Amino acid sequence: MKTAVIFAAGELGCKVMAEEIRSRADIIIAADRGLEHLREAGITPDIIVGDFDSYTGVLPECGAEIHRSVPEKDDTDTMLAVRIALERGCTEIDLWGALGGRTDHTIANIQTLRFAREHGCRMRICGGEQLMIQGAEEGTVTYPRRSGYFSVFALTDTAEIEYMRGVKYPLEGYTMTAGFPIGVSNEITAEAAELRLSSGLVLIVMTDR
Repeated sequence: MKTAVIFAAGELGCKVMAEEIRSRADIIIAADRGLEHLREAGITPDIIVGDFDSYTGVLPECGAEIHRSVPEKDDTDTMLAVRIALERGCTEIDLWGALGGRTDHTIANIQTLRFAREHGCRMRICGGEQLMIQGAEEGTVTYPRRSGYFSVFALTDTAEIEYMRGVKYPLEGYTMTAGFPIGVSNEITAEAAELRLSSGLVLIVMTDR
């Protein structure tokens, strides 16, 4: 299992622990202005990618690979970083700096979660909030208790919830739809929440209060 940690240009949401990042990452990638986050945390990237329309500083001479693109492209800088991680054989990706700031980029980053999944990689958005995708083929997935909210949203037109347990508002045999946010602002009340799907995909959002 190979893990990439990518830093994008959005808000981090919490303090970055450099040693934890280094110990987890096989590859550290800066996506454009995500390089500023890495500099502030004292972390050296292995790869720097972007069109550098938002990062205007001097690129560091740290031995990192530099992949320079152009502003007129189909992929966001974050998507380019994800593609590189996939090409390098990563099966897990942690994405920091993916939320806050421009709403269009936040939505694009959430869609990138699904892109990574469809290419055989488990990806999560990290920070003060954590976002992940769960599919029916994963069986029962547990989410450890933390202070804050545990929200579940259908990403496919429907997601069949076989059960969701260990939460304030449990569900059994429920068809969740993409057009109604019934899963928002739930809370984990047990040591961990348990979620099992019969079909479909859901977006898991774990937020601090």
